[in-house]
Amino acid sequence: MQTSKTATLALRVAQATAAFVVLGLTAYVTKWYNVDTMSIPPPPIGWLLFVSLFTILSIGVLEGFPRFAPRFFHPYAALSLEFGNALFYLAGFVSLATYMSGLLFCRGSVCGAARADVAFGIIQFILWIASAALAVKDLFQKGAFRRQDKTKTPLGVSPMKEAPAP
Repeated sequence: MQTSKTATLALRVAQATAAFVVLGLTAYVTKWYNVDTMSIPPPPIGWLLFVSLFTILSIGVLEGFPRFAPRFFHPYAALSLEFGNALFYLAGFVSLATYMSGLLFCRGSVCGAARADVAFGIIQFILWIASAALAVKDLFQKGAFRRQDKTKTPLGVSPMKEAPAP
């Protein structure tokens, strides 16, 4: 159990670091499109910009709620947030790679930044899948997916037990 918490914390640090890298790279590409070309950036760039900000908020929720507001934390919601981030990065790096493959030319620092954005999108996808797998493992170990025994009353005695004589 402690190993799982340590691995999850290490994954969160890696996810946050990679999210800030993706945020910086996409901001650089967005600035280049807005300033140098006077056109709007392509949709995959905007999507990865959103996903990196969403990741930073998600890490705050996934690490903050269990510690400071456990009443508002639900393991299934956390699991859907983990898989949601993984799917967001999958969509982001695939769409940016597809967009870049259709370009007639790609050179310079902005092209390198966009290629690095694809690479860090792949890394983020792998990190989020790994943390989602750890979350699923923890849910199975805690018994969240097991059927509960419905033959006992809330007090723990069987429903047909007679009361003791006075």
